Amino acid sequence: MSPMKPVSPQNTPVTDNPLSYAGYRFPPDVISDAVWLYYRFPLSLRMVEELLAARGIELTYESVRRWAVKFGLGIARRIRSTALGRGDKWHLDEVVVTINGKKHLLWRAVDQHGAVLDVLVQSRRDRHASMRLMRKLLRKHGRAPRVLITDKLKSYAAANRDLGLSGEHRQHKGLNNRAENSHQPMRVREKVMRRFKSARHLLRFASVRDQVANLFMNCRYHTEAKQKRALRTHAFEAWASVTGAPTLERHVS
Repeated sequence: MSPMKPVSPQNTPVTDNPLSYAGYRFPPDVISDAVWLYYRFPLSLRMVEELLAARGIELTYESVRRWAVKFGLGIARRIRSTALGRGDKWHLDEVVVTINGKKHLLWRAVDQHGAVLDVLVQSRRDRHASMRLMRKLLRKHGRAPRVLITDKLKSYAAANRDLGLSGEHRQHKGLNNRAENSHQPMRVREKVMRRFKSARHLLRFASVRDQVANLFMNCRYHTEAKQKRALRTHAFEAWASVTGAPTLERHVS
């Protein structure tokens, strides 16, 4: 996979305004590690509590929940503002998520490298819903995609026409496996969390979880052990930078 080049954010980086941990009993490294564990892996709040207890850190799962809500979106914004330049080939797809007996659509855009560009939760699957997602992407990334890949849902083509995008639009179910596969981790989390409580809960969780996954994305590929360790070290350094907290001591052999 070819490396992605850094891109200057349109606005002032949010890392200029570091997260504040004032007033919390636990130090920043404990809080940031709890948030990292919760969003990085398919763990329940109680599982995170036990993992930290194994390190000699005694807290309650409710503390982990409050930290995830308090700091999650702020960390996600910081990851996004300092991220490398994303690809120009966008894969768009939507998946049905049932919340309290009502069906919602989780829309997701992924680039050719596997990085999640953005997510959106809506109740419909029509032209207006597709256009809302694409407008959000254009606003945040500041440019149109060179290639847009979707399934054969007509809403994508209609929104593409209405927005006047001139890039190539490929509509084929087989070409969109990258976007469809990106839904799988969320399905796992949905089971672990015993479903999401509301559309807002789903959007908030997905927005943070996907950005954290982007940060550690290069660590999962099949590379030499030395290179994988270097990529993981870089990801941990980036995590420490966006959270403003040192990571807990890790023993590397």
